[in-house]
Parts: sequence; C-alpha cells; structure tokens
Amino acid sequence: MADADAAFLVSVGLRVRQRRTQRGLTRKSLALAADVSERYLGQLETGEGNISILLLRRVAMALHTPLAQLLETNHTDPEFERMVASLARIPAHRRGEAVARLVAELGDQDGTKHQRIALIGLRGAGKSTLGSALAQSLDVPFFELNREVERETGMPTAEVFDLYGQAGYRRIERRCLERLIERHDRAVLSLGGGVVADDATFDLLLRRCRTVWLKATPEEHMTRVLAQGDLRPMAGHADAMDDLKHILAAREPLYRKADVVVDTSGQRPEQSLQALRHAVSA
Repeated sequence: MADADAAFLVSVGLRVRQRRTQRGLTRKSLALAADVSERYLGQLETGEGNISILLLRRVAMALHTPLAQLLETNHTDPEFERMVASLARIPAHRRGEAVARLVAELGDQDGTKHQRIALIGLRGAGKSTLGSALAQSLDVPFFELNREVERETGMPTAEVFDLYGQAGYRRIERRCLERLIERHDRAVLSLGGGVVADDATFDLLLRRCRTVWLKATPEEHMTRVLAQGDLRPMAGHADAMDDLKHILAAREPLYRKADVVVDTSGQRPEQSLQALRHAVSA
C-alpha cells in the first residue's frame, strides 16, 4: 500500500509539472497564480509529502485544468507507469534530486535554462558581488553554491574538503546544484572556481543554466582577493602568482564553454554589472 501511495503522489506531481511546462509557466508564476507557496509546489511536483486537496484544486484552477485530470490514475502509457514506479521507490527526500537528474539527462525540456544565470570563474572575478546585484535587479533569488554545501553539511567548506576529500566535496556540490536547479526556475548562481573540473557537474550546469564566465587578468584576480582581506593565496607561497596563472591557463578552455563571457578587467563594479546585465538580456 505504501508503494502504491508513493507512486500516486509521484504521478500527480509529474502531471502538474507537465501541465505547467505546456502552459509556459515558471514555478514561481504558477505559485503566485494559485496562491500557494513555491515550496509546496516543489514538493508537489516531486511527489514529496501528502497532497492537500484544497491547495491542489487551486493549482488545477491556475493551470486551467480539471482537478480530475491531475488525479487521473489510469495512465495508458506503460513506460510512464514504469517511470513512476521507479521514482516512487526512491526515498521522498531524494525524489527532487532524482527528477533533477532525469531532466538533466533529457536536456532543457521545460525551457528554463536561460532563466537560471550561473556565474563561473576564479576567485576575485566578482561572482558574489555581481551575482547578488544582478539577482536583485532581476528580482530573483541568489545562491552561492559553496554556502549551500556548508548548509547541507553543517560545516565550513575547508572542513568538508578535509573530511571527504575533493571527490566527496564534488559529489555534495553536485547534489546541491541539482536541488537548486530542480527547485528554482529563475535564479542567479555563483559557482566555485573549480566546479568546471568535475565533468558531471559542469555538464549539468551547461545543460540547465545560462553560464557566464566572469573573466579577469591573473593580476586583478590576486589583487581583488587580497583586497577582500583573504591572505591565503600568499600565505607561505612565494610563487602564488605563477600558480594562479597556471590554474587559469588550465581552466580557460573549460571556462570558454560558457554561453557568455564578460571581461571585468579594468572595470569598476558598476561597469561590470552593466556589462553583465546587457550580456544576460541579449
């Protein structure tokens, strides 16, 4: 009985998501139209938790869809039923991740790629400063992926690296990115400089987000990091600048895979923001 209940919740969620996509609605716009929270809608679409029939009726009305269609249990496509059964066997708290992986594998099926702006580049490129300002101007949420990792693990990123190693950190990082993509149709994301080194995570990023490489010279990267009071690049490291140049040279072919390149070299923050806003609105 528990498996059947879980499969029912997942199938309803998939129908809601499919109908929302057909109507060209973002999750935020549907939540506003139905007067429900985005969190409820996210849980509904991934089959998590119990369905409130009254809230579901609001969603159905906002979708201009009969409630009975969302509750339809006799689906004629056996492959659909097989997919639902597979998703239902996944623990509820991981279904969002599973749906994100499924959608990522199939590509940008819901047309939201260009509504998620992902900023990549080395430290000191201005990802946090410009990302926060861009999100505010677009009236969308702003997320720093390393902060999401810290929130999930309950420890600073340095300790996560020490405890799990780089491979473990990258797995947690990818899981956090999958969750953000699944739950937010519109957002601005700031990614760590090394995210491009993980093939699976970078591929997900390129598929599901409009990526922007914030480019700067090695000298400016170093100057900005030091100006922020971060002395780690120079601590006990006389060859820090050479190391930074080597890292940038190694990653540049990957950074160039971004949809957009914005060069912040020699630019004031307001000039860089203007260039970034122009680039993402093109």
